[in-house]
Order: sequence, then structure tokens, then C-alpha cells
Amino acid sequence: MKYSKSQMQQLVNNDKNLQKRLKEIMKSMELEKNFALKALYHTDVADGGKYQQAYQELDQTKQ
Repeated sequence: MKYSKSQMQQLVNNDKNLQKRLKEIMKSMELEKNFALKALYHTDVADGGKYQQAYQELDQTKQ
């Protein structure tokens, strides 16, 4: 599974919990949004994360 900024943005826009989590990461780690999105991907999506299935579904609809 490969990181895609546009897919992550879409996933976050579709889920209130991810929006909240993104803001928490940005604040606690003092990261810009793009870096926080990548951090969120690695913590909650990649490698069997809670939102991996939803991310993969976005990838399938994209093709």
C-alpha cells in the first residue's frame, strides 16, 4: 500500500474522528498539515491500522 496525499485528505474529510486526530497531531508535534497527514497515515492507516480498509476502498474506487 502506497501513501497518497489526495487519498489521505479525502479519507480525513470523510471521517470526523480522523479530522480530530489530525488536529491533535498537528498541535502536539507542531507539524504542518502535509507532514501531519503522513504521520496520521503511518499511525492509523498503514500496516493493519484502524482505517486501512477505508483507505484501500478509496484506492479501488480511484482505479
